[in-house]
Amino acid sequence: MTLIDYETVRAWAPVIKDRVVRRKMPPYFIDKTVGVRSFEDDRSLTDSEIATIAAWVDAGSPQGDMSNMPVVPEFEDSVAWTLEDEMGRPPDLIIPIPEPFTVPADGPNWWMTFYSDTGLTEDRWIKAFETKPSAEGFPVVHHAVTSMEFPEGGGGFLSEYALGKTADINPPGTGQLIKAGTRLNWNVHYAASPDGLDRTDRTRLGLWFLPENEEPEHELIRSHMADNEDLDLPGGEAAIRTDGYEFLDKNIRITTFQPHLHNLGTRQCIEVIYQDNRRQTLSCADWDFGWHIAYNYADDVQPLIPKGSMLHVTSWFNNSPSNPWAGDSRNWVGFGQRSTDDMSFSWISYYELTDEEYDAAVAERLGQSNAGSD
Repeated sequence: MTLIDYETVRAWAPVIKDRVVRRKMPPYFIDKTVGVRSFEDDRSLTDSEIATIAAWVDAGSPQGDMSNMPVVPEFEDSVAWTLEDEMGRPPDLIIPIPEPFTVPADGPNWWMTFYSDTGLTEDRWIKAFETKPSAEGFPVVHHAVTSMEFPEGGGGFLSEYALGKTADINPPGTGQLIKAGTRLNWNVHYAASPDGLDRTDRTRLGLWFLPENEEPEHELIRSHMADNEDLDLPGGEAAIRTDGYEFLDKNIRITTFQPHLHNLGTRQCIEVIYQDNRRQTLSCADWDFGWHIAYNYADDVQPLIPKGSMLHVTSWFNNSPSNPWAGDSRNWVGFGQRSTDDMSFSWISYYELTDEEYDAAVAERLGQSNAGSD
């Protein structure tokens, strides 16, 4: 549904108020009452903005002065690259899955593995990337994850797309290395067709590079952390807690936190447990399976974590009739790849720091804090 005229908006005004007051819309579910509270690309509404919308609805949703009505926007093609304007150019390299894949009108979910040659003849550093399902395939592409296979062996994780996510731009001073001759390994989850139609997809990955011969100060790493595959989610239970842990043997600076749960998930928190047993909450976010959101920390509050610490991820699930996404809430649910199974981990973007870099970053942060208290 597109809200582009007064008549449509007026008809949906009570629902708009409900979603806005409960902070379901716009979709940005980070809890700003705990942990880090400053984020890049924060699309949430302020308390004042929410109050304005609620008051307008309570007043009967008056039309107002139509001379102030904004021009109806022109919507981009669904396969257009959303980062093109921000990056100032189309992707430097576009890599599709090797051939189209058709999800039949009637059938199960599909988990497909594809391999694509990149055609790269030199090493390059990645500044940004965006995954685009085809227009026809968009309703059935639940997620598309890519990893790199280097010609000499080894490789690394590259990108993750899931429903409700658009693109990633690496923070200043960072990048991801992709080597000449790299082959991409695709893991694509195709959901069952929602409308009884065959749907053919050819998902693409667009890469934007740093300038040639420019090497970033740090290599950015994306990884899921504190996985818990021992999930036990009994039927009928509305508040189920699970915990996962990740030991850190390097100093790191975290740039992004992105929860990952499935249909039963309701909330996730991440904290650090230091070697002296102090605990510090970094972030908490409510969960909606339709929106996989990366919460990018503002540069001056990116968590600095010393080696020897433990990341602790706590997730909550609702497998009761009060959860409309629970299906048959009488059923026990455990870990698995299907949306009707569940998962618990955090996607974390970070880069490693030497002891000298870590000490310098902490000293700089303390200096900023002391200056702010003068």
